[in-house]
Amino acid sequence: MAITREKKTELLEEYTKHVQGASALIFTNYRGLNVAQSRSLRAKLNESGVTYMVTKNSLLKLALENSELPAPEAMLTGPNAIAFIGEDIGQGVTALLNWIKAERVELEINGALLGDSVMDGKSAEALADLPTKEQVLAMVLGAINAPASSLARILAAPSSSLARVINAHVEKLSESEAA
Repeated sequence: MAITREKKTELLEEYTKHVQGASALIFTNYRGLNVAQSRSLRAKLNESGVTYMVTKNSLLKLALENSELPAPEAMLTGPNAIAFIGEDIGQGVTALLNWIKAERVELEINGALLGDSVMDGKSAEALADLPTKEQVLAMVLGAINAPASSLARILAAPSSSLARVINAHVEKLSESEAA
């Protein structure tokens, strides 16, 4: 059954909205997934801020072009489902890979679109190695905090050295008076 023009316009707007709101797009071949598995995957990815949907390739291509992003022709063939990753790329891709592993399904990652970069399947899976948002914030906080800690130690060093010298002198005087 053909899709009406109104439905195509509605889908195009929805795809464009998701493309523009995503940090990365992961292209998957969803063949072999049943409805229950598809629902389970959507629910799991939703917890990580990822929207997963089956797309119409021609409309997705238009949405990518409307968003001034490259449309990878090789990935826009056959049945596709796209994971629209939110701001935490590492966590989103990890959630997808963990679900595939836990469910033991043959969901194939065909590639990814990260900004203007088109990535193959292996590179897309490597995005799971990116640190999570919390890890990045902890690293930034550590980098900001390190100079302040070093400054505090440097400023405290002369006074603590002076205190040790005075203490050693007092102990030496006490020993000489006791003798």
